[in-house]
Amino acid sequence: MVVATLFIMATGTLRGQNTAQLSADTILLGDQTILSIPRSNVYPSVDQLNQNGIEALRQEFDSARGMMQTTLTSFEPGVHYIKLNENDSLPLTVLDINVDTTTAEIRDITPIENVPYTFGEIFRWILLGLGIGVLSFTGWWAYSHRRKIPLLAAFSAPVDTRTPMERALDNLETLRKKQLWQSGRTKEYHTELTDTVRTFIEESTGIHATEMTSEECVNALMGESVSADTTTLLRNVFITADLVKFAKREPLPYEHQRTYDNAVEFVKKAWEETHGREEEKDA
Repeated sequence: MVVATLFIMATGTLRGQNTAQLSADTILLGDQTILSIPRSNVYPSVDQLNQNGIEALRQEFDSARGMMQTTLTSFEPGVHYIKLNENDSLPLTVLDINVDTTTAEIRDITPIENVPYTFGEIFRWILLGLGIGVLSFTGWWAYSHRRKIPLLAAFSAPVDTRTPMERALDNLETLRKKQLWQSGRTKEYHTELTDTVRTFIEESTGIHATEMTSEECVNALMGESVSADTTTLLRNVFITADLVKFAKREPLPYEHQRTYDNAVEFVKKAWEETHGREEEKDA
């Protein structure tokens, strides 16, 4: 009988060492307590412990003690039971904070007051305004006198002194060196070629060629004293390019070269016909 009693007591002691416990089973509203669960038990997750007015804040394992520790709190007064599993639960008493309204003075929220500006704050705004004014004036003066200042002139963007014809011929030569159609980029080649020609027309005659269809551009150019032979060169350039861009036609190698040659010849002749006479008069 004595042996059986000692066995039961020893077993109860072991179970007591393996049960979950709270660092404090009574807390004030909003205070925290720590739930410790031994290694041998199943650990409920944070989501599982968010129950019955209890909020689980964080969870970490104490390897030194072999305990899973979860920090708990509650904002609802009363006795709450922390359910650990289907059979076990722990009570946690949450006490409300009593306020003695007979001695505590309760006041309304104080409205926002307009605080006058100090001299230091006003002075800083004045300095900021003066600084912006000085910088603006300095920038305007430097820009208006940039040609007279060697350092500013050195950083100024170079002025393109080429004529529209020279610029167009240079761009066409750059296009030729890219070898776009040779590498299968046919549409890109003819698009860049016609864009160069349209830009030349716009810069040399004032016709908004970049906003016109191919036929509109040819007809507008005929009204600028450009010969029929020259406009025929332009029309041939546009016909081939439009077939490539809109009909997905793949020209033969000689057609690519012929279109390029027509574009170069058109630029030279159109410039001569529209500006050659003016240059002779100036001379």
